[in-house]
Amino acid sequence: MDEEDRGRFIDVKTPGRWKRILKRMGLFLFTLAGLFAAFVAWANIAAVLAGAGKVHDEVDRLPSDGVMLVFGCDDQIDGRENLYFRYRIDAAAEVWKAGKARCVIVSGDNRTKYYNEPKRMRQALIEKGVPADKIICDYAGLRTLDSVVRAKEIFGVEKVVFISQRFQNERAAYLAKANGMEYTGYNAKDVAGKGGLKTRLREVGARVKMWLDVKVLGTRPKHLGEQVPLPE
Repeated sequence: MDEEDRGRFIDVKTPGRWKRILKRMGLFLFTLAGLFAAFVAWANIAAVLAGAGKVHDEVDRLPSDGVMLVFGCDDQIDGRENLYFRYRIDAAAEVWKAGKARCVIVSGDNRTKYYNEPKRMRQALIEKGVPADKIICDYAGLRTLDSVVRAKEIFGVEKVVFISQRFQNERAAYLAKANGMEYTGYNAKDVAGKGGLKTRLREVGARVKMWLDVKVLGTRPKHLGEQVPLPE
């Protein structure tokens, strides 16, 4: 085969070969994207299933002897009231006044002396009529996982009632189930609008992390320590 024929051979065959390669690569990437989407969907559904029949919108469906675990957040965002905070405090006060809990753990971040979620939650609950001596602060609730596992291992909670919006209660339910806890949850009012949408979008990723923490990484709380007795 002379140079001219070889050139014609390459010109004819090479485009077809690259076309096949690109087609295979596209099929591989499409399959990979499909598997990833299925994984994300499953992680999110797993939380919903863990909360099914366990997280409630009605106070009267809660047990009467549980320990409330209120998940922390800041009381303000950019100088404005954080509705997630207000609605969680309102929900916790409602559960307490209904006689559905024997004490309350407020669990959140205390990263610096100027940022103290549990302290602010405790004060807000006292203002709502919850007795101060029935509230205990967990200052190492850096994540939902930390708050749930610490409730069991540090505070000795056997029957927990989660207080947060439904999205977090469902994720907490999955974590509690994975750690062999008896749990229910009371759903605080959710937040609508742009802020609520951003939170729901972040929740998709948070549930993927939840699944990986339990099934793959075996993640433990950042801080543990000695056991702390609950109020009588």
